[in-house]
Amino acid sequence: MSELNIQRLDAGAPDFEASLQRLLAWESVSDSGVNAIVDEILARVRSQGDAAVVEYSNRFDRLNVRAMAELELSRERLQQALDGLPQAQRNALEEAAKRVRDYHERQKSDSWSYTEADGTMLGQKVTPMDRVGIYVPGGKASYPSSVLMNALPAKVAGVGEIIMVVPTPDGELNELVLAAAALAGVDRVFCIGGAQAVAALAYGTATVPRVDKIVGPGNIFVATAKRAVFGVVGIDMIAGPSEILVLCDGSTDPDWIAMDLFSQAEHDEDAQSILVSPDSDYLDRVEQSMLRLLPTMERREIIEVSLRNRAALIHVENMVQAVEVANRIAPEHLELAVANPEALVPDIRHAGAIFMGHYTAEALGDYCAGPNHVLPTSGTARFSSPLGVYDFQKRSSLIQFSAEGASRLGSVASVLARGESLTAHARSAEYRIKQD
Repeated sequence: MSELNIQRLDAGAPDFEASLQRLLAWESVSDSGVNAIVDEILARVRSQGDAAVVEYSNRFDRLNVRAMAELELSRERLQQALDGLPQAQRNALEEAAKRVRDYHERQKSDSWSYTEADGTMLGQKVTPMDRVGIYVPGGKASYPSSVLMNALPAKVAGVGEIIMVVPTPDGELNELVLAAAALAGVDRVFCIGGAQAVAALAYGTATVPRVDKIVGPGNIFVATAKRAVFGVVGIDMIAGPSEILVLCDGSTDPDWIAMDLFSQAEHDEDAQSILVSPDSDYLDRVEQSMLRLLPTMERREIIEVSLRNRAALIHVENMVQAVEVANRIAPEHLELAVANPEALVPDIRHAGAIFMGHYTAEALGDYCAGPNHVLPTSGTARFSSPLGVYDFQKRSSLIQFSAEGASRLGSVASVLARGESLTAHARSAEYRIKQD
């Protein structure tokens, strides 16, 4: 192959915004056909419970089980997986878990209150959720890192019970995933996946307990199901394909940048890899590195499709314009592969995670840096944040008026309530007003 056919865009061109919009276009949840299938599965699981989950698991994952009990793994089985790991894998998993836990410990927020001069107390009570469900993909690829990233923040938050669901096509269990569940303190594991697993977590069955929130990535059926049950339960986000945006001043080895772009492209054919630089010669050198390195990649076919359909090399006038492009894209992963990344950070407004400097490969964030790798995609970093401890906590307002405070503020409430023609509100407040 003599060329990659990666799109070239120029941020100074009149049609740049239109071209960029076409490049970024992505519909994260599916067509009417997928919706119809998911709606049917949700309805059947809601009405038939375990029986429907068993039937769908047998059909979609090619299993042969008769009861939900056959689809649950014991804690002893999880510990067995952890104990049976090769030492190098166990060491790596434990190091990653420790770093993720330590980082998220710093996110914990505590209840607080203050008392006003008249004795009125106001505050906020922070409470962990009772039970959450984490979805871990199975099948083509298995992700022990997803177990750590979803379960450990919940554990740090103080969630009472963590339920994990993971599909096991053809009954194949991934020992590393099970080991991660043991290490992260997952309470129960069910070998179910797809929309039926989301339904079981959302509505509950005789065997699978109903949860308060569902987190974790999945395929188009899982994403569609999560959107459909939102409101019955909380969800983390509707995730699109993985994406990386690299801003480079030309000072990083082109091979490093090429491999950073590959690291996202290899996820799947819809993943997106974009490089932005003011140095057009450097863009050429990175493209040549990609051309030379691609034949060495095990997932070459997937990478090639991803690069052809969704990648881009964007030329900008300077790094100021590069930052403007980054804020416009609001990427999941943003690499600042520049000599002085600290100078750019204050101007970055929208990014899921920011990787700073030549040595900070995005892949480190996927596994063991410490911050969460569950990040907003498809431009949603404009209003969303990485998964964290705060996603597994609720906040309740605390309000306790003293007699003096109730009397003084009762007059304020009365005036506002009568202005809204809500006289019961007004009179309720007026009863507490001291009479001279």
